[in-house]
Amino acid sequence: MLQNKLVQAPAGTRLLLSGNEATARAVWEAGARVAAAYPGTPSTEILENLAPFPDIYTEWSVNEKVSLEVAIGASLAGSRSFCAMKHVGMNVASDALMTQTLAGVVGGLVIAIADDVGFSSSQNEQDSRYWGRFGHLPILEPADSEETHAMIKSAFDLSETLNTPVIVRMTTRICHVKALVTVGSRVDRPAAGFKKDPNRWVMVPGAAKRRLPMMLARDIELLRESEASAFNRLEEGSDRRIGFITSGPAYMHVRECYPDMPVLKLGFSHPVPMERVRKLADLVERLVVVEETEPLVELELNAAKLPVPIHGKDILPATDELSPAKLLPAIGALLGEAPAEVEEPPPAVTIAPLFPRPPTMCTACPHLGVFYTLSRVRNIHISGDIGCYTLGAGQPWEALDTTISMGASMGIALGLDKGRGATDANKQIVAVIGDSTFLHMGMQGLLDITYNRGNVTIMLLDNRAVGMTGGQENPGSGRDLQGSETGRVDFPKLVEALGVRKERIRVIDPYQLPDLFKAIREEVKIPEPSVIITDQPCVLIDHYKPRTAFTVIDDKCTGCGNCLDVGCPAILVTRRGKEVKPNGKEVDLAFVKIETAACTGCDLCPKTCAPVAIVPVPESSKGCMSHG
Repeated sequence: MLQNKLVQAPAGTRLLLSGNEATARAVWEAGARVAAAYPGTPSTEILENLAPFPDIYTEWSVNEKVSLEVAIGASLAGSRSFCAMKHVGMNVASDALMTQTLAGVVGGLVIAIADDVGFSSSQNEQDSRYWGRFGHLPILEPADSEETHAMIKSAFDLSETLNTPVIVRMTTRICHVKALVTVGSRVDRPAAGFKKDPNRWVMVPGAAKRRLPMMLARDIELLRESEASAFNRLEEGSDRRIGFITSGPAYMHVRECYPDMPVLKLGFSHPVPMERVRKLADLVERLVVVEETEPLVELELNAAKLPVPIHGKDILPATDELSPAKLLPAIGALLGEAPAEVEEPPPAVTIAPLFPRPPTMCTACPHLGVFYTLSRVRNIHISGDIGCYTLGAGQPWEALDTTISMGASMGIALGLDKGRGATDANKQIVAVIGDSTFLHMGMQGLLDITYNRGNVTIMLLDNRAVGMTGGQENPGSGRDLQGSETGRVDFPKLVEALGVRKERIRVIDPYQLPDLFKAIREEVKIPEPSVIITDQPCVLIDHYKPRTAFTVIDDKCTGCGNCLDVGCPAILVTRRGKEVKPNGKEVDLAFVKIETAACTGCDLCPKTCAPVAIVPVPESSKGCMSHG
């Protein structure tokens, strides 16, 4: 098992590692004693791979702000500490970050931020290099797994040398693509212990003002370190029509496309080593800045008044990865040349074209019944949130009207309630949020709803997992990152403590559609906050217990297609047809079967079937791949 190899491999071993795996090993090797994170693609696997290592405490925190505060506390206690999050997580954690840039560190504090360049699994695309400019912090940017491993370890030394948190900016391609890494051994770093110093650690305005000149003076040290860093290197080439300045995975793309042109590779990318930039500028006719995604370096070079023309976002896209397919035509046009074609290696195996498959929920997902029901309740506005249930906005349900950010369903719902006009006077407001998201940032929103007497019904979908990122534990699952049993949040008591009257709290099995319909229809009519909690586990975790699968009796299926509206991917259409009703209206028919190898017997689809054509698989037929 790779995770065991990652932990047990002796120093000098070469391992094929993703950037996330390389980060985990490097954090341990650097002697870190505490690591905290909140799961979020593409950063999730860092903590999952770090958890099995000895001599380090790891935790899933309730949100990114808390995870950073845990890491800060460990640093103040004299321990090296680490924190990981995706790009949107730093929006949550930035309050703590921006104060700690003033206060500084004791034990080295390293923060890995994984930017989702290209929107693989995020609601926006951000460039975390901004935090270096905003917080006067060093930014390191690895270009592959081996460099990730080296930079993480160097970042701890840099943090202690410069008395500052250090950000390692990763991207999806770095996090998930594998490369060979030579691992090292752990360096023991005992905790120095916390030393009281109110003038430094109590950041009231007076203390903060005294720290500000120190932070500004640190900028000079940062620039000196950047200029001297081995992670910044100038590679002189023979074709000097263009010189490239680039960082991260974009460096690999530049090198692939233009191996003979000079490149300044920025690994220590903030502050920009201007002396090295000037050396490159003296070699070439023009500069091209290749950076994902914002033109940060480009703007700084333009401000520096360099003696050569500078290009960047005027020829390159401002979003997504800067792959060879984007670089070649842009640079070719700049040089007045027809771009070389990007050669694709021949496939080792011929693969038949795949039928396009839109994202959907899993077979028997406990959210299926919720969105099936919400799609049939009329006269409501539904604010959604971030998680598996965001898929409720898609077909066949189309049962979400908004999705903004983690926990936003609460505040959006209250705003819809308070801001409604005459056209919405009779509309009911429903907010949908998952258990982990509620604990992450939704509790405050519910408190705001109850405090301000909002007329909102909350659907709290408790599936005992952080489902979208792989089923990680959270305070609602009853287990910690290591899988050990711990306290589990009592959601009915929690929402009651936040101000919801006990009479307005219902716990419902989401597979029981009649109960779910009844609860939603009744609660949306009550002019006060109410909470409906669904309590079935995610089908991908071991809490879930499959039951007898279902099949379709062909002779009884009328083709009504009602079962398809559940949205379960185990229900397949075998043929379509049309029927003319006595009133002359033509209706579409869709005859179905159930892939019983995938069906887990959740019992949702039989409840939609009027002719009772969906029945449990007979005992004698169990084990067959499909029926119907």
